[in-house]
Parts: sequence; C-alpha cells; structure tokens
Amino acid sequence: MTTRQGGRPLRFAALGDSLTAGVGDPVEGGWRGWAALLAGGVGSADAPAVFRNLAVSGALSKDVAEDQTPAAVAFGPDIASVVVGVNDTLRRTFDIADLARRFDDVCSAFAARGTVLLTACLPDPGAMFGLPAPLARPLARRQRAVNAVVHALSDRYDTVHLHAADAPWVADRAMWSADRLHPAERGHRMLARRFHELLAARGLAAGPAPGAEPDQPPPTRAAALLWLATAGTGWVARRCTDLLPQLLRLAGDEVHHWARGTGERLDRSAELALSAALAAVSPAVPGGRVGASTGE
Repeated sequence: MTTRQGGRPLRFAALGDSLTAGVGDPVEGGWRGWAALLAGGVGSADAPAVFRNLAVSGALSKDVAEDQTPAAVAFGPDIASVVVGVNDTLRRTFDIADLARRFDDVCSAFAARGTVLLTACLPDPGAMFGLPAPLARPLARRQRAVNAVVHALSDRYDTVHLHAADAPWVADRAMWSADRLHPAERGHRMLARRFHELLAARGLAAGPAPGAEPDQPPPTRAAALLWLATAGTGWVARRCTDLLPQLLRLAGDEVHHWARGTGERLDRSAELALSAALAAVSPAVPGGRVGASTGE
C-alpha cells in the first residue's frame, strides 16, 4: 500500500508527547524522532508518504484526545500513531478511567475512517530514573495500568502494536539520551525500525527500513550533567510542583503497607480501578475492523 485509491500518496500522522515529538534525537532546527524516521519508509521512492507530526512535548491523553486527534482526522491519515500515557502517570490528576475513555475515543475516531493505528506500551519512568522503591512502585503501578489499557484497546482495534515496555533495549544505556527518559538517536531508530518491520508484515511499508546506526555520537556524561544543570532543573521543578506532593503521599502509603505486611491491598486497589476502567470503554469497534478501508 504505497498510495491510496485515486493515486494520492499515503498520509501518516503522529500523535503523542515528547517521545513522538522526537526529543532526544536532535537535528538542525529542532527534533526529528522515530515517527519522522519511520515516515521515510512508509511510502516508496516514487510516492513518499506525506507526514505530519502533531505530537507536543508534555502532552497528556487529554491533549491528544481534544486537540491532536481532531487536527489529525482533518488531515485524513491512512496511518496514525498514538503513543501517550507516561505524562499522565507523572501528574497528581492521574485517573486510569479517564485515560482509558480518552484512548478509546481516539482509537474510535480513527477506526471510523479506516485509519491504520500504531500503538505502543512503554517502560516505567520510575525505573528509568532509578528512584527508590517507595517512590518507584506507585509510578510502576500506574504505568502497568496504562500499558494494560493500551494492550486491551490495541487488541480491540487491531492496531499495529509495539511491545516496548520490557524489551532488552530498556536496559541498554546507549539507547537513551542524557535525560534518562527519552531515547537517544539510536533508540529512536530502533523504535522506527521495529514499527517498520510490523508495518511491512502487513504490507503497509513499501520503502526501506530506517538505518540502525546513528548519525550523531551517543550523549556523553558531560552532556548528561549539562542537561541536569539547565533543562533538567526546570523539568524537575515543574514535576515537583505538580507530582511530588502526591508522590510523597503515595510513597508514605507504600511504606505504611509494607511495614504492616498489607502491600497487596495497593495492588488490589489498582487492579479494581483498572478493571472498572476497561469495563467502561465501548466493547465494539465503530466502522468495523481497523484497516478495512485503507486500500491495502
């Protein structure tokens, strides 16, 4: 599928947060990222895909549902990537039911027009930061819930889904940028190549896979220290005003339940919230199976 019926080139829209915006993969004039790398291999040399990146650094599921999705639908994509949720876990307003409903709404909007969807589950940010266990566990519990929602809805809407949460690449420091949260160029290339492989298996990628080797050297320790001293300071400050008070309370709950031997209650509460969230989203796929009218 290199062109749509009528001969126009394929259209690829990317939605999400800083990961899809390309943070960690700098090029002249800004960021590039995995989605832009993938776009070059979706079409063909004769009919390259038309690519629009609507992702915004810091975006929440609410932003993707309310702002990015209408703009993407108006663009009329044949393929759309929706990778979001990590920022939601880093907010005091985190609610898995709200996230599930929004993600379902986004998938439904694209399914209704036959757009092929790309989705991914992502690593736990607490583990990436190396936080102490009482602080890391609440974030891990939240990210597991987000990934469970993404898995369930990816199955329901038959998306092209990338399992990126527990892969060996997560522990490979060379894959990550100085901020320890976003992939470096090598990591972005790996994500683009794996999505290309999945698309090619469905006959949806006619161009070559992105190269594996980065154009730029990996970030140095000096670069990591520079990030912490400049942009990292602001990042931490923003998270402290928003997340830290609640995270400290959650950490207190972890310690309290650990001391009493009742830690499973926290897991059980999260499981019940997740079950309710999944039960509340629509069971049917509007417009039929995703991809049914993509012109494959």
